[in-house]
Amino acid sequence: MLITEIYQKIRFCFKADRIGPDVPFTHWMLHYHSMMMRLCRKKFKKFAESSQFRAGAYAIGCSQIEIGSRVVIRPGCMLFGETNEPLDVSISIEDDVMMGSGVQIYVNNHRFDRKDISLIDQGYYPDKPVVLKKGCWIGANSIILPGVTIGCNTVIGAGSIVTKSIPDFVVAVGNPAKIIDRNH
Repeated sequence: MLITEIYQKIRFCFKADRIGPDVPFTHWMLHYHSMMMRLCRKKFKKFAESSQFRAGAYAIGCSQIEIGSRVVIRPGCMLFGETNEPLDVSISIEDDVMMGSGVQIYVNNHRFDRKDISLIDQGYYPDKPVVLKKGCWIGANSIILPGVTIGCNTVIGAGSIVTKSIPDFVVAVGNPAKIIDRNH
């Protein structure tokens, strides 16, 4: 029984559309640059040669996530790009995006609009892609919700919850994130 479970877990780790600590037979590869590159180029829709996906980070729906040049996905980051919608790309992280540790990105959310059905049985709202434009900076422990686009060279303050798209060249902070500087 145990041997069968181990074999099934190994197969899952290599076939699953995900990377992270819950996928132990591939997660170790993230500790070694050449192995990390091989794994990420295989799993993600696009993964630039100059980018990094560090051990301790987590992504599901990798085949629908694009990661541009000079992007580092740090430990504690969670990219929830898995979708049942016909999205070609669920999460797009363009070139030169900086992300602090613990950033979370979601493309879907649970339904909660019916009172006659338990929340767990209501399913999900339609999936919406997330785009992080070139050069933006997402502060540590920020949460980016479905359908949000963060503008070019925009700064999102640490711990912010971004519920709506933010334009280019601004600073936004808080819960929900609000623009505090348009002259940056």
